[in-house]
Amino acid sequence: MTRLPLLAILAACAAFAQTQLTIYNQNFALVKESRSFELKAGENEVRVAGLTAHLEPDSVVLRDLKQPGSIRILEQNYESDPLSEGLLLRKSEGKLLDFEISLPDGAKRIIQGRILRSGYVPHIEAFQRYGQQYYQAQMAMVNAAGQPIVEVAGKIQFGLPGKPIFDALDPKGFLKPTLLWRLWTDLPGAHDAEFSYLTGGMRWEATYNAVAQEKGNALDLIGWVTLENMSGKDFEDARVKLMAGDVARAPQENGREEKAYMAKAAAVDALPGSVAERAFDEYHLYTLPRPTTVLDREVKQVEFVRAANVPAQRIYVYDGFQIDPQYRGWSYETIRTNAEYGTVCNSKVWAMLEFRNSEKSRLGIPLPKGKVKIYRRDRDGRNEFVGEDAIDHTPQDETVRLYTGNAFDIVGERRQTNFRLDSSGRWADESFEIKVRNHKKEAVEVRVVEHMYRWLQWQITAKSLPSSKKDARTIEFRPTIPASAEAVITYTVHYSW
Repeated sequence: MTRLPLLAILAACAAFAQTQLTIYNQNFALVKESRSFELKAGENEVRVAGLTAHLEPDSVVLRDLKQPGSIRILEQNYESDPLSEGLLLRKSEGKLLDFEISLPDGAKRIIQGRILRSGYVPHIEAFQRYGQQYYQAQMAMVNAAGQPIVEVAGKIQFGLPGKPIFDALDPKGFLKPTLLWRLWTDLPGAHDAEFSYLTGGMRWEATYNAVAQEKGNALDLIGWVTLENMSGKDFEDARVKLMAGDVARAPQENGREEKAYMAKAAAVDALPGSVAERAFDEYHLYTLPRPTTVLDREVKQVEFVRAANVPAQRIYVYDGFQIDPQYRGWSYETIRTNAEYGTVCNSKVWAMLEFRNSEKSRLGIPLPKGKVKIYRRDRDGRNEFVGEDAIDHTPQDETVRLYTGNAFDIVGERRQTNFRLDSSGRWADESFEIKVRNHKKEAVEVRVVEHMYRWLQWQITAKSLPSSKKDARTIEFRPTIPASAEAVITYTVHYSW
């Protein structure tokens, strides 16, 4: 990978994006917008429109870019219900309103009616913010009062008598979600400010395509960032950053989400035509190389990693242990003395691809979690789909292991050959025989995994092949099985408690 020349980096950093987005892969985003305000000394009323429909009002931060601390928010109101006929009817409850009706001859006539009940249904999201109990109670009221009631000529009728005609729009009316601020400043004049807020309705995820070559196991890896905007707002020419990692958010209390900590973002050196990545706090931040437009209800994809000929290894894993459903929830004290536990056999051998996320492997950037579709190139040069798996957030220099499915030509068999229990002596011996048959035309190595599931204190007292201890309760054998041959592994484990 080659970096931009220094002058190009400085030029890119100098370009100021009016809107910046930091999108988290947990269905929320941090929005930062730059606005200019002409303020008088003292108290000012300011309206900021064009916000998302899922803004978290208690997350709003306003700061003057040139004179920090010169602006204070005395009061803030968030109007999230855009202007509609229903909303205007609600605001007209108790008032006389003109209605246009159509006569049989096609003529139009105006009559007046008093709005006794609008039947307006507020946004469901407003109910959901306050918890299930409040939501159910409010929806019951809405369902009972979902039809307008209008008094016309001294009589009551359900439903509107005609098309309502409203007075000219109040200057304080709003067409989109709006913040109403009362700002205080002791410095009159123009203020260039940035305000930021958290919003729901935005998410991103990483997806990958891994293409293995026809022969051998080197693969080409292409990573895509998929952005989804369901926030109710278009973001044009926005500078987009993506935060990877499990960011903590406070649990809901009384149905309301508490204020979350907001990430502070800074300028990032970019690679030409690719996504720049760097560590940020306990997470990783990816920056798209150029401003992009993310429209409401749009799904956008951007390539963020591409590596060719990544060295990979095909591995086969046989884990013959299979939990019998009847033993789910049993305690270890009961399991360790039950001779039948652990005797159900799984015959499938897993086929996997394994590679190192390192610079030597032509990668070496932290890979965010996501699904990986795996293809293999056929002899005709075309790709065939051979499996799909998911990876977790993978730091640099860690191993990625992809499960592609079960091997067709390799079969495993596992059976218990002996079990001895001495309850008074507080010990048990258990023996197994494992067979792995290779029906391929070439030799394969199979990683045979065995679990010491009866107790924490154990010792292998006999085995037919060398083994390695993988963790406190797992061992692994690695037989190499010739073509059309079978490997037989036996071992005995001694438990004590």
